[in-house]
Amino acid sequence: MQRHSFVLIAGAWHGAWCWAKVAPLLESQGHHVLALELPATGADSSDPADVTLESWARFVAQSLLDQPRPVTLVGHSRAGVVISRAAELAPERLRLLVYLSAYLLPNGVALAEAARSDRDSLVPPNMIPAQGGVTCRLDPAVIRSALFGHCSDADYEFALTRMSAEPLKPLVSPLKVTTQRFGSVPRAYIECLQDRTVTLPAQRRMQAQLPCDPVLTLDSDHSPFLSHPEELARLLGGL
Repeated sequence: MQRHSFVLIAGAWHGAWCWAKVAPLLESQGHHVLALELPATGADSSDPADVTLESWARFVAQSLLDQPRPVTLVGHSRAGVVISRAAELAPERLRLLVYLSAYLLPNGVALAEAARSDRDSLVPPNMIPAQGGVTCRLDPAVIRSALFGHCSDADYEFALTRMSAEPLKPLVSPLKVTTQRFGSVPRAYIECLQDRTVTLPAQRRMQAQLPCDPVLTLDSDHSPFLSHPEELARLLGGL
């Protein structure tokens, strides 16, 4: 098997901690893995007021430049828009974009707009603004069902104690990508069939606009890195 470099980026309210099961499984296959901590997420203490979609994308693009060879860039959920914009900035540093039940959006569309159009998602109606509208949290009453429906109690508690407030500005910023740069990078999609955050119909509507090859599926909730880590690592390693 050819060995690859993976850069993994977590979704909203998550940090690099969410890849704790998957990263070692990929490394055991011989791959190089970097679980990247976006500023003001996870364990990073940057001011969320300073974060934008563009600043996140430039941070990721710089990390790609630091890698010795082209990267397979994996984005979960909200990170879909981050990896798309990073691909616009540094397409030559990418081997493949992988959207893990992630927002795969066309030019000019903001994530918040796309999320609100997903009528069966549990997340948009349960987001609670915090810090004067700088960040948001998710109503605790829906966290388990929205994000961790297939997870063990231990994994749910692991995640719950590590979740952090989500900067809001990146969610409302229209994505800026072109077919010449972002569109030149091959992309794959991993569907989560039981997802209640980015529902399966929403995942497939996005793919209809921006086709991916291959399209793989997991019979998973929104958090396969915790609930189905072996299956996810096998799919990623086989790309």
